[in-house]
Amino acid sequence: MWRLGFFFHEMAFGLLSIFLPLYMVGENIHGSLVDIGILYVFALSLAIPASFFWGYLCDKTRRYKRYILLSFFISTIFVYLFTLATNVVTLIALYAVMSIFHVAHEAPTNVLIAEFYSRDDWEKKFASYAVFTKTGWLIGLLLGFFISTLGFGATNTLLICSSLNLIAFVISLILVTDPLLVFERGLVSIERTLNFAHHGMFLAFRLLDGRPVDEKLKKENLSAFCCGLVLFSLATSMFFRPMPIFISNIIQTAALPTSVVFAIFVLNSGGNVAGYLVARTRSNQSTGEANICRIVIIRSLLAFLLIAVLHIPAYLIVLTTAILILMAFADSMFLIYTLSLSMELLQAGKAGLFYVLIGIGGAIGSFVGPFIAQTFGFFYVFMTAGTTFFLAYVAFKIMFTGLS
Repeated sequence: MWRLGFFFHEMAFGLLSIFLPLYMVGENIHGSLVDIGILYVFALSLAIPASFFWGYLCDKTRRYKRYILLSFFISTIFVYLFTLATNVVTLIALYAVMSIFHVAHEAPTNVLIAEFYSRDDWEKKFASYAVFTKTGWLIGLLLGFFISTLGFGATNTLLICSSLNLIAFVISLILVTDPLLVFERGLVSIERTLNFAHHGMFLAFRLLDGRPVDEKLKKENLSAFCCGLVLFSLATSMFFRPMPIFISNIIQTAALPTSVVFAIFVLNSGGNVAGYLVARTRSNQSTGEANICRIVIIRSLLAFLLIAVLHIPAYLIVLTTAILILMAFADSMFLIYTLSLSMELLQAGKAGLFYVLIGIGGAIGSFVGPFIAQTFGFFYVFMTAGTTFFLAYVAFKIMFTGLS
């Protein structure tokens, strides 16, 4: 029940995720694709050190609820302030400041899940949380679809987003509690170190006995893991940030209503939820690590496939929607596997580092994607994203083979 507030929070940001880019290039703000990129790159650049700070602070104080409440309350205030913005600069400034506090709930939430459950259940519990909250995101997109269909104004839409965040704050104030003891991640770290030492001693004794050893003592390459996360986030952000405008252009060419944009992203979010459901029912530590590389290379192939789809205008909407659904499905499973792995690899006090790495890639991609789209066209966006996904695949391959 403690996750109920997060459901409403995700509803708000699901609606806002598609509405905000359209709002920026619409009649109220008169922005451009590059302005969208600047908004996200400023916000994510500020969120990067903030994620590390909130993660460090919640582990240092061993208090998690207060940072979740802070995130939801500040989001309520700033989304309301969006209604007062009359130009691009003001909106960018408000969104950037909000992002500093918005990320305050991310690391504490991950720690709560890790501490409330044993390591064997982490993948399933992270996936269950994601299914629940991403269903909220999906409903937020559906809400955006109906709001757009009914002709709600921009101010009313933003007030709905603000109200949903306020509901999230009130519910979390009542339901969220801090764990009495915080020790599960520490035990997992000790267990991982002891397992590595035990395996090393086993191989050493085999060598001393003169018996052949066909395997190498391998340890995950943390630098490669971090590099892979940054590259994957960079490619994802580069691909998806200009996507609402890409879809909007297709819809306008086909003379369809704007509400279809929301409908397509509802299906995309449905792919997210389906991915989390599969991760919840079929995931464990070993399968998660084995599937990370496969998921990344599939993402790369899907990005390149969208280039081919551009040459089939008759079915462009249908094929693009199908690719977005598959992209979202793969992204969900990737997030669960890497998040669970990061809780093992990263020491206490560094819970926010996962979102720092995601934020670095996201910040760069948020500007590069819209910039390439406006300057060179979407063909080059998809080509660059596909190549970057492939580089992420190489990084994770190095990570799991234990190469230095």
